[in-house]
Amino acid sequence: MLWVKAFHIIAVICWFAGLFYLPRLFVYHAMSEDAVSRERFKIMERKLYRGIMMPSMIATVALGLWLFSYAPEAYLQAGWFHAKLVLVVLLLIYHFYCGHLVRVFRDDGNQRSHVFYRWFNEMPVLALISIVILVVVKPF
Repeated sequence: MLWVKAFHIIAVICWFAGLFYLPRLFVYHAMSEDAVSRERFKIMERKLYRGIMMPSMIATVALGLWLFSYAPEAYLQAGWFHAKLVLVVLLLIYHFYCGHLVRVFRDDGNQRSHVFYRWFNEMPVLALISIVILVVVKPF
């Protein structure tokens, strides 16, 4: 079980690296004014989303389900676990919305300013703080 937990934590770290960095790329992409920069950001966004974020998200979910399988009754009775699941579902929605935004930028369809993406970039930070507190402190 400890090996599964270790690899789950590694996958979470890799996933969050992408969740933190991709919206930052959106900030810079929204600010870019020349075609060369825009094309470079398109490549970076696509590679980050497909090459790092998707595999890390899949590994995170798969390993999390594996951990859950060790003691489903205990997890289902824990209030903190239900709250964590809600946050994970919201992160999954955020993740796939980022994928949508990668396609919007790819198609030169972005209508939002860099300020929007600066705020958008903060959402996974709040989720991470909340999830770590729930898992470590188990407040309820």
